[in-house]
Amino acid sequence: MSKIVIITTGGTIAMNEDLRTKTVKPIDQDTIDKLIPYLEEYAQIEMDHFVNIPSPHMTPELMYQLALHTHKYLTQDDVFGVVITHGTDTLEETAYFLDLFLESDKPVVLTGAMRSSNELGADGPLNLVNSVKVAMDKNSKNKGVLVVFNDEIHAARYVTKTHTSNVATFQSPENGPIGTVTKKGIHFSHAPLNMDNYPMHEPIVNIGLIKAAAGMDDLLINSYLNAGYQGIVIEALGQGNLPPTMLPGIKRAMKENIPVVLVSRCFNGIVDDVYGYEGGGKHLNELGVIFSNGLNGQKARIKLMITLNHAKDSTQLQNYFNQ
Repeated sequence: MSKIVIITTGGTIAMNEDLRTKTVKPIDQDTIDKLIPYLEEYAQIEMDHFVNIPSPHMTPELMYQLALHTHKYLTQDDVFGVVITHGTDTLEETAYFLDLFLESDKPVVLTGAMRSSNELGADGPLNLVNSVKVAMDKNSKNKGVLVVFNDEIHAARYVTKTHTSNVATFQSPENGPIGTVTKKGIHFSHAPLNMDNYPMHEPIVNIGLIKAAAGMDDLLINSYLNAGYQGIVIEALGQGNLPPTMLPGIKRAMKENIPVVLVSRCFNGIVDDVYGYEGGGKHLNELGVIFSNGLNGQKARIKLMITLNHAKDSTQLQNYFNQ
């Protein structure tokens, strides 16, 4: 039987609810080992307790260490695939980070839980079993990093957390799930067309993220520039437009050769240089702002952390963000 390595990083799947205080806190990750008998029906299991943290404690530096750690297993001939358990708050960022780095054709699946292990209707055990089943399926190869939750399979590039507490929180708003898990097997309907990979380098972490809103000025942009940040991602209005009061900061960033990447705060669609008024997409494009191809803000930030190791020129960065 082929081997699946399960790397645990903490999160709600490795937590218990205190029934007296109604608070959820981390417990010993060895509790996940209790699920091994259910998992061994589908694969030989090797557990690796990498770290035990809530997902808001996850950092890009730790994501990079996780990428190196995962890569080590993917190079082993006896390993068919890897499953990573993770807290849900930043799971999509870690999944996309790994998707940009890991070039193996072997399946890599992230999963977790919205309900802690001792809550009624805990979803962690089934999510983990389903993830092992997906990782063992030959059709899961060459699809990039996957996220398995609530009987659905999502591509790391598209998936996002959409609800604070619902077990169906992970959705891919623009593209939908790429597959489903049933009692009878794994069923894929489509897959991402482009695999976007980069050589492994430590990420450039001082990248700012700003959400635009009506009447905002350039205070936050200037704050990031004054702090020495090397890039800024802005979640713009609509199709890629900003209040004109943000433009002085944009122009300063351009003058200082600090890349500014534009995404939309809408959860569907892509930004485009359509509107020609002051602060409109066409104007921002003329200033040198980089337009992203459908990523949300947190993922565009991850991508800029990685691609800045390979290009400083805005034209080349724009090519990366077109992919």
